[in-house]
Amino acid sequence: MKAIAAIAPDWGIGDGAGMLYSLPGDLKYFRRQTAGHTVIMGRKTLESLPGGKPLPKRRNIVLTRDRSYKKRGVYVVHSPRELLELLAALGDTDPFVIGGGEIYRLLLPYCDACLLTRVDQPPEISPSVFFPDLASAGWHETASSEPQEENGLTYRFTEWEP
Repeated sequence: MKAIAAIAPDWGIGDGAGMLYSLPGDLKYFRRQTAGHTVIMGRKTLESLPGGKPLPKRRNIVLTRDRSYKKRGVYVVHSPRELLELLAALGDTDPFVIGGGEIYRLLLPYCDACLLTRVDQPPEISPSVFFPDLASAGWHETASSEPQEENGLTYRFTEWEP
């Protein structure tokens, strides 16, 4: 399992209503990395997607505590154990965790890599949702792209491993 996210210098990923940055290059990278794969997210993340609809060209799984939650076009699970059982039943060995903060924290122990778009500048809005601080958790950055510039922001595509 891999996690993928765009993060601020303080590991912020959102403000509770959406993402912190608008970076078309990062969205293209996200689509390229996750196309054809399973994506795992929380209910709030699914609802924040355009139209609150599942991502196309991917199998979508929502992890939620709400036992009554149902959404057309997605699998719904209620615990990491249920998630792992579903992935095994589907024969899926390379899914992506796509958010939000609580889902990242819950599933990071099951991840063998993180693909992070690290933005150099702080966002204009204060983040209230954070990605786990991988450096403090003993993870190591193993790859980094050349800097990209877009919308007045500089960012890099990085890979992390435990």
